[in-house]
Amino acid sequence: MKLRVATRRSNLALTQMRAFTSQLLTLHPHVSIEEVHVTTLGDQVTDRPLAAIGGKGLFISEVEACVSRGEADFAVHSLKDVPGDVELADGMALVCLPEREDPRDVLLTREGLDLMSLTAAARVGTTSLRREAQLRVHRPDLHYATLRGNVETRLSKLDSGEFDAIVLAAAGLRRLGLLGSRAHQVLDREVCLPAVGQGTLAIEARADNHALRDLLAPLEDATTRLVTEAERALLRSLKGSCRVPMAGHATLDAVSGRMRLDGFVGGVDHDETLSGCSEIYLRGRTPELRCEEARALGREVAEGLIARGAQRLMREAEAAVLRRERTSN
Repeated sequence: MKLRVATRRSNLALTQMRAFTSQLLTLHPHVSIEEVHVTTLGDQVTDRPLAAIGGKGLFISEVEACVSRGEADFAVHSLKDVPGDVELADGMALVCLPEREDPRDVLLTREGLDLMSLTAAARVGTTSLRREAQLRVHRPDLHYATLRGNVETRLSKLDSGEFDAIVLAAAGLRRLGLLGSRAHQVLDREVCLPAVGQGTLAIEARADNHALRDLLAPLEDATTRLVTEAERALLRSLKGSCRVPMAGHATLDAVSGRMRLDGFVGGVDHDETLSGCSEIYLRGRTPELRCEEARALGREVAEGLIARGAQRLMREAEAAVLRRERTSN
């Protein structure tokens, strides 16, 4: 039995895909894998911020299209690149969410400095408005600049002195085997709340491909599914765009069923931020009922942020990013 797997061509995307298919092959030795590599617009345009060229969805739309057209059986994405505020293509579904990797961010420097030890006006590279807005709360004196390219390119820009520090996701560095060899500080969630879905792989396929869903079912992680349902419901309810600094992170005690969700909305040209959280105990008797409870928690946290002015803050952030884009052009 041959399965065709679509993914981006980047080293990280290929590494993630191969780690997942290795697990699949261990479970199902009769399966063989054909890789379908896709170069997306997000990979091709690396000299402009993602928000200026359409957001993170650029990393998955062409990969998704391969599956939708029948050129691949399923796709492997980073879940944080799958927009939570828009629907998947018709007939498509996230059919498997494997166990989540560390969702936190890390600060990397050449000298092993932490965030508070960086000198004033140090140049910090990041692709993320979310990271910039949160780090600015703690270090408004630093200079934050756009950092694009694959992981290896970003690290080379740090090594060459183009940046004094860069911020990347811990998950990607771990999967590439690079974190242990690099001086870094893991940023606590209180300092930099992770992106929705960060650290999670998303397996996308046609919703009606029941044979494939059955094949992948043993790799589904129930806790990962529940926390990401909560996070993505938060994102959908806030209705923010890629031009808004937003974060959402949920945790679940699998024994007690206690779930906590933290949400964040930030500004761009000022330090105003909004944070909120809520907790529930999941009581649903079926996986779908527990997922609905998780989604309800996401909506609750979003409604709390909206009641405190999140929509105004998001409008101001979008306007500020548009000004930046006009200036840079």
